[in-house]
Amino acid sequence: MNDSVAVPAAAVQPPAPPQPVAPVPATWTTGSTEVFKTGTWRAALPRHIHAPSPCRNACPVNGDIAEWIGHARAGDFKRAFDVLARHNPFPAIAGRVCHHPCESACNRPALDGQAVSICRLERYVGDRALAEGWPLPTPEQARAADLVAARGKRVAVVGGGPAGLSAAYQLRRRGYSVTVFEASSEAGGLLRHGIPSYRLARDVLDAEIARIVALGVEVRCNEPLQTEAQWRAMREKHDAVFVATGAALPKRLPGLAYEGARVLDGAAWLRAANAGQAPSLGKRVVVLGGGSAALDAARSARRAGHDVTVLALEPRSQMPAQREEVDEALEEGIGVVDGAMLLAAEDRGSRSPLTLHCIGVRFHAGTARGSFTVERIEGSEFDLVADALLTSIGQDPDLAPFGDTLARDGALIATAAASGGAGGSGATALPGVWAGGDVASAARFFTEAVGMGKRAAADIDRALLAAVGTQTSASPSHSNGAAAFTAGCEVVPASAIATWYHVRTPRAPAALRPLAERLAGNGGAAGLAEAPEVQLGFAEIEAALAEAERCFSCGTCITCDNCVVVCPDLALRRVEGTTGYEVLGDYCKGCGLCVRECPTGSMTMVEERR
Repeated sequence: MNDSVAVPAAAVQPPAPPQPVAPVPATWTTGSTEVFKTGTWRAALPRHIHAPSPCRNACPVNGDIAEWIGHARAGDFKRAFDVLARHNPFPAIAGRVCHHPCESACNRPALDGQAVSICRLERYVGDRALAEGWPLPTPEQARAADLVAARGKRVAVVGGGPAGLSAAYQLRRRGYSVTVFEASSEAGGLLRHGIPSYRLARDVLDAEIARIVALGVEVRCNEPLQTEAQWRAMREKHDAVFVATGAALPKRLPGLAYEGARVLDGAAWLRAANAGQAPSLGKRVVVLGGGSAALDAARSARRAGHDVTVLALEPRSQMPAQREEVDEALEEGIGVVDGAMLLAAEDRGSRSPLTLHCIGVRFHAGTARGSFTVERIEGSEFDLVADALLTSIGQDPDLAPFGDTLARDGALIATAAASGGAGGSGATALPGVWAGGDVASAARFFTEAVGMGKRAAADIDRALLAAVGTQTSASPSHSNGAAAFTAGCEVVPASAIATWYHVRTPRAPAALRPLAERLAGNGGAAGLAEAPEVQLGFAEIEAALAEAERCFSCGTCITCDNCVVVCPDLALRRVEGTTGYEVLGDYCKGCGLCVRECPTGSMTMVEERR
């Protein structure tokens, strides 16, 4: 029996053909994304830059502040000193008396409202250098290639103050034979004769000058330039001359009896005080003026045991003296009568005090440095009583020894410089002669003078080498591995800093000697030359390191790798064997995230045109 069942042929179906399998997307594989060259999407490409920080541009000597603070932050204070010394051989002095415009320009307040304490950091590095005996770079270290051309060239520097010593240092670094002719018995100029020891200790001043002399700079003291014949002979004996004779002629108010013992030039009295030889002034002293020189005279008189009042034309907020100087003077018991003018001084004889007739004024600052107008306030007359009056209202240079050989700009020597003499080469109209410092500028600040000496030295170098047919090589100002700034880059603004990568930490508080110790020698003038310093530096290395950590390093790459980490296309990488980075143009989409996340503002976007 056959049990099989017949199946109709139409019911038999062939097997379905296999369906095609969809390809797996490449991003799901373990292969490389290098095949996706997304660089064609962009309109701009990021690049790493080295740009000037705002503090550097505000610095009168154009110091590489971000760089040396970076070395300090790493604990390498020797390298920090070497970078400082490119531009300024006086870091310990600058850290005490500089008016620190760098701090006013600092970007740090964008995070926590307080600038980096650059001045105190510089003082710490400068003091460390003196304690360790670190020398300034020798001419051979600075620029060996040009020493042959420079050898035999002789440069005279007239005046051993900050401008003259700065120029002498920079010229000696370049290999020139330099002689400084100083009128007084010791070099230092205003640093020695005008700034009291409670602001600048004399051992610090002497040590930083000695370091310059050790390079081979000859300093000839007690050799004033007094006649035009001397001036002519000096020019004939030297290949170049830098004039930095300062401003030693005090301005005087008409109608005051300076010939007596009760009205004195503040600068002359202060010079004697700094030498420990100040004459007695009686119990009550009024100091006329609102600048640093007036405050120095007032505070020195206070230390000599006098009751002191400062009478200033300017309102307190506009007084030329540094803010901390005014605050410290008030702490020391000095009275400040601001916004007022002396009308007359009435002298009724030696047995009676001076009566100073005064009036309140509205002070209006002019556009040029030192220019102003005042408007008397009717009905605001008042009197002050004093046993002596010190006038500190400014000084002018003595240009008589130069005769008519040097062109004048008012009371100053005219130089090829920007307004006030602080921004140019310092070249005068007389070939072979340059000038700087107070003799050529109304910018009466220590670091302004140092900067003018530095710039004049560079121009003297250029001129002397050109005279023998030699091109100036890289300036010693940017030796020792200093990187040049990227062409076309402007000062780094606070908006370029990714501040969220920086920790909010307060600025180190000012450290001042206790009031009782400041005035411990009260009662006599003999000890003024040794009055202890009021402002104190960082006592511990930890405090200096903590302050250095607050610096944003604006415009200077710190190789933090942030740009590599945040790039969504892995389009940035560290260049092997260097501290630099490379942007991979095939993959960068130009999103700008790396620029936005840079903690130092050392990246920018550059538009591409195709």
